[in-house]
Amino acid sequence: MPPVVPIAQINDLLAKRAFGQAIPLAESATKAEPRNAAAWFALARATFGLGRCATADLAMDKAMKLGAGGPDVDFLRALIDHRLGRSDRALGRLRPLVAAGGQHAVQASFALAEVLHRSNRLDELAAFVAAGGPWLNDPRSVLARARVMKSSDPAAAMDMLEENARGSAPPLERRVSGFEAVRMLDAAGLHRRAFDLATHLHATTGTGFDLEGLLADARKQVELLKGTPGWCKPVTPPVRGVAMVVGMPRSGTTLLEQMLDRHPAVGGIGEFEGVQTVGHGIMAEGCWPDRIASLAPAKARELQRDYLNGAASLRRPGAKVSFDKTLHAWRWLPAIGAVLPGAVCLRIERDPRDTATSLFLSNFHPQAFGWTGSLDSIRQVIAAERELAPLALRTLGIPHEDIRYEDMVEDPRGHMERVLARLGLPMDERVLAPQENARTVLTLSHEQVRKSINRSSIGRWRNYEFAFGPEWGA
Repeated sequence: MPPVVPIAQINDLLAKRAFGQAIPLAESATKAEPRNAAAWFALARATFGLGRCATADLAMDKAMKLGAGGPDVDFLRALIDHRLGRSDRALGRLRPLVAAGGQHAVQASFALAEVLHRSNRLDELAAFVAAGGPWLNDPRSVLARARVMKSSDPAAAMDMLEENARGSAPPLERRVSGFEAVRMLDAAGLHRRAFDLATHLHATTGTGFDLEGLLADARKQVELLKGTPGWCKPVTPPVRGVAMVVGMPRSGTTLLEQMLDRHPAVGGIGEFEGVQTVGHGIMAEGCWPDRIASLAPAKARELQRDYLNGAASLRRPGAKVSFDKTLHAWRWLPAIGAVLPGAVCLRIERDPRDTATSLFLSNFHPQAFGWTGSLDSIRQVIAAERELAPLALRTLGIPHEDIRYEDMVEDPRGHMERVLARLGLPMDERVLAPQENARTVLTLSHEQVRKSINRSSIGRWRNYEFAFGPEWGA
């Protein structure tokens, strides 16, 4: 039996936001005492802290079934539900916390305002702000107040957000406010101001990123794919009903997901962390990247099972195919070929300058996506993906379709017919109206996908032509 880990030790790490250190201890605690609700709750907190929402969801379910309860549990349950697009469930837990007052009311108010914004319940958000409350005395409320104000006085809202972004607030708050202002400035045609503010935010709220480590791993995979036969092969039986995107963030991935999710047989599962978990599992066995073929079959089946169970828990009831909008698949294609053989990959790309513009002007996680902090590092990562992904898909025999965003916008019907045929599904007219999809979108494209398919973002980079040098010619 695994040794018992004191919950107090895990909670101390969680208080310090040392989520990576807390996760293995919490996992050990759940194995040693599988009916310990506090251990499962600690695991939910730790995994949620690193954005592993599907894992946190399952751990929270366990904790609550074993009797965990109270405001702390309700609040985290609501945050997880929100991140998984379950807006009604999240609101159902947050509203009582706000109404009850006490120490959780302010935090719950901020969370409630965010859920209303992301789920496009703008009238409810305006009414919530108008109702007042202690949370509006907190400097963090500037974001919610500006979101309500921007419909009547967008200039004042932009000024309020930019002032907060350039002020003395904590880095995360400045980053969120600032990139909200960047989006508004860009939409208002104030492109120089938007670019300057984004540059300031990346410089003052970034946390550093191992760009060379990412690029070196990609180069190693390319080397293996070109010259080492048999280094990667399927280690598990094929899977069915799994599809995922392969491509850069901001290349049309959300539009593709929203279109496919309209098909009654396809369920979008958002940016599921399952592919990363598979990849990290292979790394933990010492098999990445050049010894994947030697991965123990039992371990491979375990990784496959965990991925499929996680995807199934997020897929809409009745759907036969899960569509995973992971932003990391391009880095883990050998892992997908070995552990998830049969998964269909939909590779999408768009004009790299449009992709780069959107990436640089957006609030990606400063650690996980720290490479978005400069146009130069973005260019290097796009170049790495464009060399690695097509080669890996062809060489490893992964079933896939290639999509160019601009062509999909011009001919959505032709692209959907081709993609659905690859998935073994008939065409359905509903996929051509992604704006009618009612599911909550939590990506940075959540406002754009409320509109019908259009060309408005094509050629956007020309507003920032001053930032692109001749190195982008290739």
